Amino acid sequence: MKNDTTTTVLNFVLAVLVILGVAFALLTMNRTRELRTLSAAALAANNNLMRAQGLANDVAAFNATAKSPELARILQGIQTPAK
Repeated sequence: MKNDTTTTVLNFVLAVLVILGVAFALLTMNRTRELRTLSAAALAANNNLMRAQGLANDVAAFNATAKSPELARILQGIQTPAK
């Protein structure tokens, strides 16, 4: 090339872009790994919540037939307020 200053600037810009590309690739891999971990934790929490809701529904159905005041008090304490 006939202009060394232009070549130096273009090589510097290319090096910066390559370094940024590598940095963004590493960040993407790290965030993907974190997302997988959080997704698994969210799935486990959702499964536990569904089991707890199923248990609460079973207890409410049982309380409809047995009419226990203790169960009625417990069920009233765990009910979510209507929005």
